[in-house]
Amino acid sequence: MKPLFTKLLFVLILVVNASVFAQNTDSNARHHWYVPRSAVLQHAGSIGYFSVGAGYKLNKSGNSTLDFTYGYVPVKFGGDLNIITTKFTYRPYHFKIKDWGTLYPTNPGIFFSYHAGGDYDSTWDDDNYPKGYYWWSTAIRPHISLSTELKLNARKLLPNLHIKSLSLYSEFNTNELYAISYFQNPRDLNLTGIFKLGLGTRVEF
Repeated sequence: MKPLFTKLLFVLILVVNASVFAQNTDSNARHHWYVPRSAVLQHAGSIGYFSVGAGYKLNKSGNSTLDFTYGYVPVKFGGDLNIITTKFTYRPYHFKIKDWGTLYPTNPGIFFSYHAGGDYDSTWDDDNYPKGYYWWSTAIRPHISLSTELKLNARKLLPNLHIKSLSLYSEFNTNELYAISYFQNPRDLNLTGIFKLGLGTRVEF
């Protein structure tokens, strides 16, 4: 198994075990805001070649979630990059699929990614460039996203795993730099070139 995947899988296992332990130790732990309600593993999608993290429900229905993830891009794929992301997702519509699943077809979202390391900064150095010459941050990228998610009832389909649900999702996103570049250069760029695709899974406890 590749070292990158091994490390991220280890982090994911830690998130899952810590959350399950917290909820099993205290019967009221599910009411504590600091206990994650889900663990997320994603491939690509502007937040790392692979990324792992924890998710929180923002309302009782669970159609609004907030995720915190860490992602890594190895050198051979454009890195060495370490990316920390905060992601909000809203699920306005859903369709029940009998008693084993739920489909969320169009989920808008926003997220902010931070590229850690000495090569990235929140602003450009005005000593080297005229003020305002480069308006964007090299470290922080705001994104908009649209995802589709299929949530499986794990209690029915996978009862031995002792989890609430297992979700599979795909997510398209773009950031402010890509979007403005497209509108400034529509002849040189196309919409398919400024949107990135991520594939992921979410385990809900």
